[in-house]
Amino acid sequence: QENQHKPVIAIFANENSAEISDQIQSRVGSMGKTKVVIRKGDPTNPRDLARTNIGSASSVIILDKDTSNDAAIISTILSIKAADSDGTIPVIAEIDEKTHSEALSDATEGRVLSVQSNQLIARVTAQASRQPGLAAVVLDLLDFEGDEIYFHSSKELLGKKYSDALTSFNNASVIGIRQADGTILINPATNTMFKSGDQLIAIASDDDKINFTGVNTEKPSTPAAAKPARKRAEHLLVIGWSEMGNAVMNELAQFLPPKSTIHVVANPDLVDVSEFPRKKFGKIPVSFSAHRGSISDLAEAGRLRKYDEVIILAYREGISVAEADAQTMLTMLLMNKLFAEEGNGVEPTRLVAEILDSRQAELARVANADDLVVSDNLAALMIAQISQNAELAPVFEDIFDADGASINVIPMENYTKLGQKVSYAALVKSAAIRGESAIGYRSASVAKLDPSKGVYLNPDKKEEITPQIGDGLIVIGDLEK
Repeated sequence: QENQHKPVIAIFANENSAEISDQIQSRVGSMGKTKVVIRKGDPTNPRDLARTNIGSASSVIILDKDTSNDAAIISTILSIKAADSDGTIPVIAEIDEKTHSEALSDATEGRVLSVQSNQLIARVTAQASRQPGLAAVVLDLLDFEGDEIYFHSSKELLGKKYSDALTSFNNASVIGIRQADGTILINPATNTMFKSGDQLIAIASDDDKINFTGVNTEKPSTPAAAKPARKRAEHLLVIGWSEMGNAVMNELAQFLPPKSTIHVVANPDLVDVSEFPRKKFGKIPVSFSAHRGSISDLAEAGRLRKYDEVIILAYREGISVAEADAQTMLTMLLMNKLFAEEGNGVEPTRLVAEILDSRQAELARVANADDLVVSDNLAALMIAQISQNAELAPVFEDIFDADGASINVIPMENYTKLGQKVSYAALVKSAAIRGESAIGYRSASVAKLDPSKGVYLNPDKKEEITPQIGDGLIVIGDLEK
């Protein structure tokens, strides 16, 4: 809410106020000009909730403490409905079950916007194992430090095709159209025409940077002539497990070639029995080994065969967040030692790890994962983005749901010849021929030094780069299976 132009965040929870204050201090530090007010009470009780002056809030965020049950969230939404008689304040709720999300949206006529954090984390984790740098790309897009997503009206686009729009803004990356009736089209067909009342959806450093610079007439870049290699069976080792594991594997199995395998090694004492891995995901068989001994026992699992990828998932049952992250980092160190041993094969094993607490991210990078999925950051940033602009909800839903367009990091040789200078505009045009909307590129040489870096979102169309092996073009499109 606003108080004489000074932003105010009111936190209302049935928790100790001093503990909440300490957590904010340790995670955020200085809040600048933002004032934080903490009140203790029961959010599911309308009388308690009335003490927060909820009617003056610009938006309400409901965070999920129990990741296995939406009951408290639903009760809190009903409490807000009782306390806010006007019913005009947008509510962003962290929901676990998709059916609950859909029901709440229908029952509140779209006033309640749901974020399914677990599904978001699972999808990014699964795709990060398939596409180097994907996790860093998603975090870069969601944070508030650089480029963000905006809606923009451009009379110059009236009657033009979507393919024309892709290269008509030097300082903005076009990703879709919001039609006059509110329908969101992310990465529509390139021949889709802009009609009266339509707005483009674009990534830019600010909304005033989205300026029409004319349809670019440069020719698209020419991809390398080499045929893609035939997909061979892959063997994955998953260390650690939680309720997230089944969602990650469900997503991942869709993209694994035939005859691939998944082997899970986890401590059953730290996993709810109902969440144990299934014996098969799609057509991909899954084997499971329990381990309760020292962490060095994991080395034996790693030596059983040459794995293409190792995915380390954080435990969420019977262990603190700090302990879970410490165990993850220790496992990362052990796996890297194993990778360095003689006989690990010519092709390197990719290591993707999940960290629960973003405060541990810098330490975790020392343990040298190829990609790091920082779970609390993904969920928090998504919720923060929607709370600041509720109109972005359907855009993110389209990009991060299981169907349709998604963010992908595709090898650069699919768009141009390596080692030759090329303009970014030519790469955008090459991507458009494939039915994709390019939003940036990733430098493998920079990412090798720090996996959290090397991502360049929304570069100027005039920029010239010389792609090297391992580099990727960041696009929004349908991921090929």
